[in-house]
Amino acid sequence: MQIFDKGKIYDFMSYRYYSLAISFLLIIASVFFMTTKGFNYGIDFSGGTLIQVKYDSPAPISKIREKFDTIESLKGASVTEFGSKEEITIRYSGSSSSIGEDPAAAMSELLKDTGNFEIRRVDIVGPKVGDELRKSGIMALSISLILILIYLAFRFEWKFALAAIVGEFHDVIITLGVISFFEIDVNLDILAAVLTIIGYSLNDTIIVFDRIREGIKESKSTDIFYIINESVSKTLSRTILTSFTTFISVFVLYLFGGDMIHGFSFVVLIGVIAGTLSSVFVAAQALMWFKFSVIDYRNFLDQKLKKKKEKERMRALYEKGTI
Repeated sequence: MQIFDKGKIYDFMSYRYYSLAISFLLIIASVFFMTTKGFNYGIDFSGGTLIQVKYDSPAPISKIREKFDTIESLKGASVTEFGSKEEITIRYSGSSSSIGEDPAAAMSELLKDTGNFEIRRVDIVGPKVGDELRKSGIMALSISLILILIYLAFRFEWKFALAAIVGEFHDVIITLGVISFFEIDVNLDILAAVLTIIGYSLNDTIIVFDRIREGIKESKSTDIFYIINESVSKTLSRTILTSFTTFISVFVLYLFGGDMIHGFSFVVLIGVIAGTLSSVFVAAQALMWFKFSVIDYRNFLDQKLKKKKEKERMRALYEKGTI
């Protein structure tokens, strides 16, 4: 399905300075928020206890907070609505023994005069486990980016790999900045969302790079600006349709999926927008930052083809028994 004129070439590179300025400002803002506000680590990464409580009527949140203020280990506990006014989550950073060996029983006793309720869930993560999960999450992000670099270096050429990594860092930093700005709880779901964004953005970038590589082979021009514009224009319909359908699907999850995946879906929405823009305006443009040469790349492809033909010739001679 084509929503843009297939034969028309749009001059994306004429807007490269504007897109670079916007990306630079977004990255600076993201780094600022990450360094000043930091991250609001959830139970998974910081350790602590989460208790989910369902009331028969709207939960008396202010009364619950007053009760917590009378207990030293529960002062500052987070009490928030969870999907409806009747359901709440209680988070506190203390260990499970802060209010007794059985947090569910202790919480039931503490809240017994706040209304009719049931304890639906109790999650406990020790501080040591939380710290290990946080380190493992950072390692997972780092390893994924390194493997992407290696994969693209083998599939394309090292300058393509570096350009793709620039696009990936662009998306990840902006996404992390949004997470910090909106104070979204960073837990395993959010880590999964960031890894999803990396994969989505990489897929978009590879399609654009594949088309650029084909354009280098087919076009007689040696102007990298023209080839990038032509290649991005030919993939534009696919990029917009894929991004739009993905955005709509995730947006429906954000609206109706409930609080359990609210943070995940919001982060993926931001990543889809950032990933789409980076594959068109950042990753392709980054090729020029690394002094990519159309002539040198064509020579590289020619050498590759010659080596392949030589191997095939030697194999044929070997099979005939002449060597």
